[in-house]
Amino acid sequence: MEYRKLGKTGLEVSALGYGAVEIGRSAVGQELVDELLNSAIDSGLNVIDTAAAYWTSEELIGNAIQGRRREVVLMTKCGSLDGFTRDDWSQQGVLDTITESLKRLKTDYLDVAQLHSCDSEVLRRGEAIEGLIRAQERGYTRFTGYSGDGDDALFAIGLDFFDTLQTSISIADQEAIELTIPKAVSGGLGIIAKRPIANAVWRNESRPENPYHRDYWDRLEDLKYPFLDLPLEESIGIALRFTLSVEGVATAIVGTTKPGRWQQNANYIDEGPLADEEIGAIRDRWRETAKGDWTGRV
Repeated sequence: MEYRKLGKTGLEVSALGYGAVEIGRSAVGQELVDELLNSAIDSGLNVIDTAAAYWTSEELIGNAIQGRRREVVLMTKCGSLDGFTRDDWSQQGVLDTITESLKRLKTDYLDVAQLHSCDSEVLRRGEAIEGLIRAQERGYTRFTGYSGDGDDALFAIGLDFFDTLQTSISIADQEAIELTIPKAVSGGLGIIAKRPIANAVWRNESRPENPYHRDYWDRLEDLKYPFLDLPLEESIGIALRFTLSVEGVATAIVGTTKPGRWQQNANYIDEGPLADEEIGAIRDRWRETAKGDWTGRV
C-alpha cells in the first residue's frame, strides 16, 4: 500500500481510504464490518472516514476497531445529522455532535473533524468554526477539515483555517482540479478525494433512478471515455488511478460492503500511476465535453 502525507497535518495516510457511508446506508451487520475493516487494516489501509449523518456507521466502526485505534487515521464529519434529515451548525451543536461521535467511535480523539458540506453562508456566520476550535482546544480532534465542493469549498479554503479539504474528484467530476485544489495545496491543505470512482455508475445497464448516481451516469454518457468499454475491473482501476494522479491528492475514499472489493481497489493502486498520455486524454476529453452545470457534486 502506498502512503502519502496529508498536507500540513503531516499524517501519513494510505492512498486508499475506507468511506463508511455504504455500511451505514446499507444497514449491514457488525460481523461484516469487523471483517471489512480488520482485513483492510491488516493489509495496510489506515484511513477511515465516516460522519455523524451516516446512520449507524460510527457505532459499527467503533466496535470493529476496538484495540486498533492507533493503527488508523480516523475522520468524521459534523453539522449534518440523522441520515441528512437535519443540520446543526451552531457552536454548541458542532461541539455536541463531535462529543457524541467520540462515544460512538469508542475513542477519546479524532484525527480530523470535518464540517459536512455546509455552504459559505454558514461559514461566514462562524459558529460552526467556533465549534471546531472548541473541540480542538479540548483535545477532541487533532486537525480540522472541510468537506464540500465548488464555490463553497473555495470560500472555505480562503478562510485559512482548515487543515484538510475533502472534495469530489473523478473522471466524471473534475471541477476541483482547477477551481479549488491548486489553492488548497498552496495553502498546505491535505486533499481527500471523495467519490473517486464516480460510484462506478457505468456498471449499470441503464440510467440509475437514484439522483446520487444519475448525474455521473449522464456525464459519462456524454464523455464516452473509451476505457469504459473495457472489463469493469480494469475500467475501475483506471478511474481510481486517475483520481490519485491529481496533484495534491493524498487519499481516495472508497466505500464498499464487500470484503474483497477494497483489496481489489488496493491492487489497482499497486499498478502505479497512469501514464501521462492517459491522464492527458481524460483531461482533454473533460475540457472538450464538460457543460457549465457540471460542478462538483456534494
